[in-house]
Amino acid sequence: MRRASVRLLPALLLAGLAGCVAQPSRRLVDASQVPPAQLERERALAAHTQWSLQGRLGVADAHDSGSGSLQWSQQGDAFRFTVHAPVTGKTWVLAGDARGARLDGLRDGPVHGSDAASLLRREVGWQVPFAQLVAWVRAARAPGPARMSFDAQGLPAQIEQDGWTIRYGDYDLTRSPPLPRRVFASRGDERVRLAIRAWQP
Repeated sequence: MRRASVRLLPALLLAGLAGCVAQPSRRLVDASQVPPAQLERERALAAHTQWSLQGRLGVADAHDSGSGSLQWSQQGDAFRFTVHAPVTGKTWVLAGDARGARLDGLRDGPVHGSDAASLLRREVGWQVPFAQLVAWVRAARAPGPARMSFDAQGLPAQIEQDGWTIRYGDYDLTRSPPLPRRVFASRGDERVRLAIRAWQP
């Protein structure tokens, strides 16, 4: 198995990305108990299929870690996920849609895969649940069973789904609906952290 280097920035940055993540203030509820405000919020998010974000990404497991600046654009099923390491100057671009994914920036040239998650796992060694993260990054449930808790403002504080726990930090309250500025997903030793600087549109 080929694995590209993922040591993009010091591991200390990964710890910083996890800072200021909200802790659940109420018990977890299943789908039958999700508040109407969250159901309406998820409907509004589902109607906005084109969006982008800029920020920082950190990925870690028991053996390795990596991080860098992130630009992510989504247009329906089509995505472009760019990670840049300022220290090394390397850039990885993951792009694709429901038909498959392509990863550019590796030493041996572009590689293709059936989906983004398996391609990242095979070529870079990153465990990123990409299909679900499209929903989770906006503090919404991915398809399938999930449990949620909410903060004092009624916004998601935590989602548990597909074996992952996703916690949320402060929100950008100037947006409608509000979107998270910090996302921390974990499953066992696996960690995915996002510190989001800006959302568009």
